[in-house]
Amino acid sequence: MTRVPLSTYRLQFNRNFTFAQAAEIVPYLAELGISHCYASPYLRARPGSMHGYDIIDHHHLNPEIGTPEDYERFVAVLHEHGMGQILDIVPNHMGVMGSDNAWWLDVLENGESSAYAEFFDIDWEPLKDELQGKVLVPVLGDQYGTVLDRGELKLNFDAEKGEFSIWYFQHRFPVNPREYPRILIPAAEQLQARSESTDDDLLELQSLISAFGHLPGRSETSSDKRAERIRDKEIHKRRLAALCARSHRVMASVEQSVAKMNGTPSDSASFDPLHELIKAQTFRLAYWRVAADDINYRRFFDVNDLAALRQENADVFKQTHEFVLQLLREGKIDGLRIDHPDGLYNPRQYFERLQSGTDAGADCNSKPHYILAEKILSGQEQLSRDWPIEGTTGYEFANLVNGLFVDPESERSLTDVYWSFLGERPNFAELAYECKKLVMDRSLNSELNVLANHLSRIALADRHTCDFTVKSLRDALTEIVACFPVYRTYVTEQQVSALDEKYIAEAVECAKEQASAAEASVYDFVREVLLTRQREGHLEYYGKSVSHFAMRFQQYTSAVMAKGLEDTSFYRYHRLVSLNDVGGNPVEFGAAPERFHAAMRHRVEHWPDALLATSTHDSKRSEDVRARINVLSEMPHAWRECVAGWRQMNRRHKGTEEIPIPNDEYLLYQTLVGAWPFQAESERLPENFTERMTEYMLKAVREAKEKTSWVNQNREYESALTNFIEAVVSSQEFRRAFVPFQRVISHFGMLNSLAQTVIKLTAPGVPDIYQGNELWQFSLVDPDNRRPVNYKERVRILEELRRASENADCLCGFAGELARNLQDGRMKAYLTWRALRLRNQNPDLFLRGDYIQLASKGAKSKHVLAFARKLGESQVVIVVPRLCAPLLGGELRLPLGESVWHDTRVELPISAGMLLRNVFTGERISKASTRERTELEVSSALAHLPVALLQSETG
Repeated sequence: MTRVPLSTYRLQFNRNFTFAQAAEIVPYLAELGISHCYASPYLRARPGSMHGYDIIDHHHLNPEIGTPEDYERFVAVLHEHGMGQILDIVPNHMGVMGSDNAWWLDVLENGESSAYAEFFDIDWEPLKDELQGKVLVPVLGDQYGTVLDRGELKLNFDAEKGEFSIWYFQHRFPVNPREYPRILIPAAEQLQARSESTDDDLLELQSLISAFGHLPGRSETSSDKRAERIRDKEIHKRRLAALCARSHRVMASVEQSVAKMNGTPSDSASFDPLHELIKAQTFRLAYWRVAADDINYRRFFDVNDLAALRQENADVFKQTHEFVLQLLREGKIDGLRIDHPDGLYNPRQYFERLQSGTDAGADCNSKPHYILAEKILSGQEQLSRDWPIEGTTGYEFANLVNGLFVDPESERSLTDVYWSFLGERPNFAELAYECKKLVMDRSLNSELNVLANHLSRIALADRHTCDFTVKSLRDALTEIVACFPVYRTYVTEQQVSALDEKYIAEAVECAKEQASAAEASVYDFVREVLLTRQREGHLEYYGKSVSHFAMRFQQYTSAVMAKGLEDTSFYRYHRLVSLNDVGGNPVEFGAAPERFHAAMRHRVEHWPDALLATSTHDSKRSEDVRARINVLSEMPHAWRECVAGWRQMNRRHKGTEEIPIPNDEYLLYQTLVGAWPFQAESERLPENFTERMTEYMLKAVREAKEKTSWVNQNREYESALTNFIEAVVSSQEFRRAFVPFQRVISHFGMLNSLAQTVIKLTAPGVPDIYQGNELWQFSLVDPDNRRPVNYKERVRILEELRRASENADCLCGFAGELARNLQDGRMKAYLTWRALRLRNQNPDLFLRGDYIQLASKGAKSKHVLAFARKLGESQVVIVVPRLCAPLLGGELRLPLGESVWHDTRVELPISAGMLLRNVFTGERISKASTRERTELEVSSALAHLPVALLQSETG
């Protein structure tokens, strides 16, 4: 049976948070009630990596995080405390460039003859003739010729290994051994001029020149020739190393040849030999800016130093998962989180292999391992039921529960405020469409060229479609991708689902409308290819090409959606930025309780063991920041007045250039509302607060790609924006106007967050806590949310809560004291601790219990959310408030008692003989029963705390 976690706690491992440090906090996590650590990737990554997604070696732990002994101790401590761990793994890509990825370096050295040539997703036959059989490496900081003439490309000889490499600062590019004679022939000529023709060292060097020159070429792909090259090149290198070790004259001649080939910066012609050597290599060194148009290896989105892996290749799967599967078999890890499965060629095949632990497909119903997919579901999209996994990492839940605390009645008002501030009326659907086209043009153009070239070959092979030009096909692909309604489809050679057909048809029809002047037959042809129906009536090789194109296309749409939607349009549309999060839709303004209840019933039926997340390392804003910003929807008129006043007040900080633009300024004010620390008006802000806000805003405007970008940074705009932020945050006049309003937002934001926390800890699924979020955590997007967590403070607070609750004469009074001091965060920690403890005491109830929607009635019924979990005689009832600002008339108090709730009540599934006890306060809660129903007065459930978790007891 799959061991399903009761709860998880995400830990971000890096050189600043190691296995040893994680082992130290395990007792705290166990006391908090966590069942499994949820670890970020900790296989060997690029040195200095702070996230671990740039893995360079799948067979070893990251030495910066700890030794194997440190790891074993961490695992042992987990087991001593009855805990396990879920590991985040990265199958889609590896870190390249630098000098430490052995597989990538082997490809650069040997081209298609490399044992790893088919590991990476490289197009060895691109449109450009000069790139045939080569890999474009866009790593240079300037034009290739300029870099060469400056002497920044250096030929180097490693005498111990007998091999030559070209270095560009920290980046190593191994020289093709078959081209070693270009370096060794001049060395031999120098040696011959000073030696007898029968000199043994000279003869050995000449023999090596012949041996290197007769190696099989870098384009040889037959198994025999490839094996011969792999074997002999290493033998020859060892001979060269041995020769240089015993002969100082040979070594001196080789070094002299290398020095001469490295040229003189003042003499451009002196670099001609080095240029000719570089031209003969498998790699084509290029200016980094050419990547968008010419790069011919698939990347992770548009990141040049993350090269995609071909997990559909059984050897790749085996090599990249051998170590991780061993950890699973040994019980050192208990499950896996799969990063970005939408980047894979065939996700279902991948998950089947993962469950079986082999390269063969497994029974779709066989799920020996607990596996989660980091999959973003768009709109009404549902996770594929035939994937042998437990569900997603919880983005859809995070956005759904967040929507409960957005008031849909304020949509029109907040839209008007936004439009008025901007002086224009942006349409998000149009914006997302344009942003996707922008990303395709600026960042992912080369991948689109590869697809268009492939599609053109398919078209040329059929007399009915051979007149379609590459341009017409490329234009059609551009429009279809820009119109695609989901991240991707999951067409395979064997299957096209009804949903796949629906999404493709929708995208094609939308594209036709966008490009009305184009010939419709081009779009019809592309549709038939994407649905693989174009295979019908053709030879097998043609059919395979069609299927391959359809599957490669799907990998591309997911990248465009991620970059165009999440990383561009979400940074351009700021009506209410708490809606702009991973998996979210800024157009969906709030979620009705009925929608939430329906989604939870669906989870119980189909995905009961999926993760429940509210903050992740990918979140644009932490759960507590979003909870605050949501409050703006509850008081739009006050927001209108405040933001207009702040704009007028801060106009003097803009200068003559009117920087920042209104859209960026509007984002800044919402960000300050969400991230402002707890403190009085006169107190000093934390030293790094202004720096954090500046770094966030610079990232935001670069991602937006309007006034500046990562690729083309507008220093003038960024400098003026930085000055504006510093001036605003430091202004006492602004603080006097801002802090009172923010204090109101903060109060109701805390109530939102407490309710959200209780929902997450009791809803169907596995609740996850992102590191540190058991207390208030007002973090922004990465890297802000990776800041070190103060665990000493958390350990102290939990111990105080435990002792105080044990010694309290009245738990109700103690909990009430916490509620009266919300800012210190103890209330959030207390609710988390008590709810997790209940989960551990009743695991079957929360893992397998039914979800029951509880109807609310009365004057304030729209302000309450209630549901029950039931398994046999075990039952719990959850009651939380929502939209508390209008509920309380904006007063800074708690939503407690009859004066707030009046006659509001909740219908219960509890029998008359059952008692209810509040897990947080210890008090028994009265209920009213009639022959027809049993009801709970909300004023009774929420008499002392703003949230309630009620456990049934037999009377």
